[in-house]
Amino acid sequence: MSILSSIGRIATEFSEARARYQTERAIHALPIELQKDIGWPEAADTKTSTRHGVGSWAGAK
Repeated sequence: MSILSSIGRIATEFSEARARYQTERAIHALPIELQKDIGWPEAADTKTSTRHGVGSWAGAK
Protein backbone atom coordinates (compact mmCIF):
# COMPACT_ATOMS: atom_id res chain seq x y z
CA MET A 1 0.00 0.00 0.00
CA SER A 2 1.52 3.30 -1.02
CA ILE A 3 1.50 6.43 1.06
CA LEU A 4 -0.85 8.14 -1.41
CA SER A 5 -3.44 5.40 -1.14
CA SER A 6 -3.21 5.58 2.66
CA ILE A 7 -3.73 9.34 2.60
CA GLY A 8 -6.65 8.92 0.21
CA ARG A 9 -8.26 6.31 2.45
CA ILE A 10 -7.86 8.50 5.53
CA ALA A 11 -9.27 11.51 3.69
CA THR A 12 -12.28 9.47 2.57
CA GLU A 13 -12.93 8.21 6.10
CA PHE A 14 -12.65 11.74 7.46
CA SER A 15 -15.04 13.07 4.82
CA GLU A 16 -17.60 10.36 5.65
CA ALA A 17 -17.28 11.05 9.37
CA ARG A 18 -17.76 14.78 8.81
CA ALA A 19 -20.88 14.20 6.71
CA ARG A 20 -22.26 11.88 9.41
CA TYR A 21 -21.56 14.51 12.08
CA GLN A 22 -23.26 17.25 10.07
CA THR A 23 -26.32 15.05 9.55
CA GLU A 24 -26.54 14.27 13.26
CA ARG A 25 -26.16 17.94 14.08
CA ALA A 26 -29.00 18.89 11.72
CA ILE A 27 -31.27 16.20 13.17
CA HIS A 28 -30.48 17.25 16.74
CA ALA A 29 -31.51 20.80 15.80
CA LEU A 30 -35.03 19.59 15.01
CA PRO A 31 -37.74 19.63 17.70
CA ILE A 32 -37.94 16.44 19.81
CA GLU A 33 -41.43 15.67 18.48
CA LEU A 34 -40.16 15.71 14.89
CA GLN A 35 -37.15 13.57 15.83
CA LYS A 36 -39.54 10.99 17.28
CA ASP A 37 -41.68 11.12 14.12
CA ILE A 38 -38.72 10.28 11.90
CA GLY A 39 -37.60 7.56 14.28
CA TRP A 40 -34.38 9.11 15.48
CA PRO A 41 -33.17 6.63 18.11
CA GLU A 42 -31.85 9.16 20.61
CA ALA A 43 -34.95 11.35 20.66
CA ALA A 44 -36.53 9.61 23.63
CA ASP A 45 -33.34 9.30 25.65
CA THR A 46 -31.33 12.51 25.24
CA LYS A 47 -29.71 12.36 28.69
CA THR A 48 -27.75 9.19 27.98
CA SER A 49 -26.61 10.06 24.48
CA THR A 50 -22.86 10.04 24.02
CA ARG A 51 -20.81 12.12 21.67
CA HIS A 52 -17.63 10.81 20.12
CA GLY A 53 -14.45 12.81 20.14
CA VAL A 54 -12.78 14.22 17.09
CA GLY A 55 -10.49 11.22 16.64
CA SER A 56 -13.18 8.58 16.94
CA TRP A 57 -13.48 8.24 13.16
CA ALA A 58 -9.93 6.94 12.82
CA GLY A 59 -10.44 3.36 13.98
CA ALA A 60 -14.21 2.99 14.00
CA LYS A 61 -15.91 1.09 11.23
